[in-house]
Amino acid sequence: MCYMAQLLPKWLQRRHLLLKHEFDGRKFTFKEAQEALGDDSRIVNLCLSELRKAGWLTSEQNPKETKTKLYKLEDREKVEREIINELKDG
Repeated sequence: MCYMAQLLPKWLQRRHLLLKHEFDGRKFTFKEAQEALGDDSRIVNLCLSELRKAGWLTSEQNPKETKTKLYKLEDREKVEREIINELKDG
């Protein structure tokens, strides 16, 4: 499913920055995200879901553990270009 890139609310910006600092371009698991954020699983699940919906995060099936997903933050410049294009077109 393709989502349009969106600006992030402040609570999500903070968590995005923490994830970027921790993983900067590499894939990570839910458990790694939870450890990096220090939040309970409900908040991490909401955070990852909202980042994905907003176009800032991708997810894929983990080839090593099919019951888990791997997450990766999108390139900030790419997302910002998409947002700018949407603002111009909208």
